[in-house]
Amino acid sequence: MTLPPIPNTRQPLADQLTALLEQLPDPSGGPNTGQLEQELAEAFDVPHAVAVASGTAALHVALAACGIGPGDEVLVPALTVVMTVAPLAALGATPVFIDSDPDTLDLDFDDAVRKLTARTRAIVPVHLWGRMGDPAALTAFAQEHGLAVIEDAAQAAGSARSGQRAGTLGAVGCFSMKDGKILWSGEGGFLLTARPQVAEHAAAFRSHWQPAPPGQAPLSRLATNARLAAPLAVIAQANLRRLPSLLARRRAQTQHLIGALQQAPGLSPLAPAPGEEWNGFAPLAHIDLPRPRAFAQHLAQQGVPNSTGSFRLVPCDTRPMFTSTNPCRGAAHVLDHTLAVVLTEHDTETTLDRHAAVILREADAWTG
Repeated sequence: MTLPPIPNTRQPLADQLTALLEQLPDPSGGPNTGQLEQELAEAFDVPHAVAVASGTAALHVALAACGIGPGDEVLVPALTVVMTVAPLAALGATPVFIDSDPDTLDLDFDDAVRKLTARTRAIVPVHLWGRMGDPAALTAFAQEHGLAVIEDAAQAAGSARSGQRAGTLGAVGCFSMKDGKILWSGEGGFLLTARPQVAEHAAAFRSHWQPAPPGQAPLSRLATNARLAAPLAVIAQANLRRLPSLLARRRAQTQHLIGALQQAPGLSPLAPAPGEEWNGFAPLAHIDLPRPRAFAQHLAQQGVPNSTGSFRLVPCDTRPMFTSTNPCRGAAHVLDHTLAVVLTEHDTETTLDRHAAVILREADAWTG
């Protein structure tokens, strides 16, 4: 198949950055972040967007805006990266790791029920690799137990399920714009919310509580600096305007590679769930070979970048900063048996075919 072309925005973006540089330094921050936020809200069809310095900052700001603080417990899937959990530590809250269903990648809500306490305040579903769990099940669970839903949709821009977009299911949705994301700005993030109080709190919290929410004084509480720099806002705005093209390209790249691996021994594609409009963030395949994690690491050494082989992704509850007496075995099974190939918009058909050839060759020869 022929991949959709990369939209050429280099010259317009260069012109915008040149114009911005002529206005800097600007202690006020300028209008760029506000313009980006307006376009983000329109693109994702939500009332409010708040741009911040990173995806981690988006979670930090969002959790604070939802009132999460010392003594609170927050349910977090073990099937995630440590960046999801770091903001909880910064706020003095405690992550409680819950398992995932190896067959669906969705949260194990039975495990979540077992781990509820009187201190549980929120749940942070993570749309790893852009894949979404069942929004109806998540909403029902959260409502039954009075929990705020704060989505980690860092990799899920453009994904939807049952007609609901990633990042719009609960109180707030958090996104990353780090290089490698489909919507990127080099570094950066943003949050989406329908709640004006959350947006006002987030906008104040990202900038040392100024401007403060209505009725409050600037600098009247401790917050943080998580502002998005103006040049990054300009890059994000340019990429947001070509987001449909970037999504089409990523989906086509993923479809191309998965199609090329149909005959790979010991590998089977992980198909989206019914009603899931996946953004195709990473081609996913279940590994049914001896020592599957070692196979993923071997592929990384052969030039095929992937989550477990290149970045050594492990269940978050097994990280050395956490102690787990009851490890989440479903999450471990998912990561040990999943090949998630890392892509960027610059990967061509030639690159994808080279990856496929390596995977096919090494799978055929693999003995573990």
